Amino acid sequence: MVSCSAFEYHPYTTDVRGETDINTKNINLIENRFENSETVVFAFLSDTQRRFDETVDAVESINSRGDIDFVIHGGDISDFGLRHEFEMQRDILDRLSVPYVVMIGNHDYLGTGNRVFETIFGSYDFAFTAAHTRFVCLNTNAIEVDYTPGIPDFDFIDTELRSLSPDVRATVFAMHIPPFAEEFNNTTAEEFEYYARRFPSLRFCIYGHNHRLAEDDLFGDGTIYYGVPDIGKRIYYVFTIDSEGYEVETVGF
Repeated sequence: MVSCSAFEYHPYTTDVRGETDINTKNINLIENRFENSETVVFAFLSDTQRRFDETVDAVESINSRGDIDFVIHGGDISDFGLRHEFEMQRDILDRLSVPYVVMIGNHDYLGTGNRVFETIFGSYDFAFTAAHTRFVCLNTNAIEVDYTPGIPDFDFIDTELRSLSPDVRATVFAMHIPPFAEEFNNTTAEEFEYYARRFPSLRFCIYGHNHRLAEDDLFGDGTIYYGVPDIGKRIYYVFTIDSEGYEVETVGF
């Protein structure tokens, strides 16, 4: 038998081809570019799994606007956790004219997907600051670890809270699975809300996973949780944050 490079011997190989550690690189770009800004505009999309054509169209739509500063992807960039899914979606998102970061979704855990995700994008939990707003991006895929403690990672959240710069005036939490979804560890939902409310001026929270447009005050505390549909619905959000608050736009493309 002979083989060639065009044949992927095992679908769950972790031998990544192309660019890696994308979130770290793009976070550096975002923080350096918008450190002293008073206003920031970002797009939020999610669940691009198997929707390659729609992802291309979303990228083109975002690029055509000219007002987006960066993009957050809410997870489920893959459907089966296959290396080539991550690589293909990464290569599409690389066409964005602005920096982007990607969170891990529950489908991204399948097979060896979580290891491929770490190589291509980086840590499951991460945070960055733009225009005096701290964006806290969390792994909330508790179902993938059988709801064992550690997701969400309250040690990470607590460290974030204790180490906040005095320059941070507002906060946004981003996640793939929202509280009260079956796949979220809802024994920790109230603890999550307790921590989130301790951050300065919590503006709102964003999530994907549910494949539908949503706008809910999940805890009845005044914080709105915005859910974005899968990209197959051809919708993404655009948020504008400034010192007075924020505005949200639902974009069809």
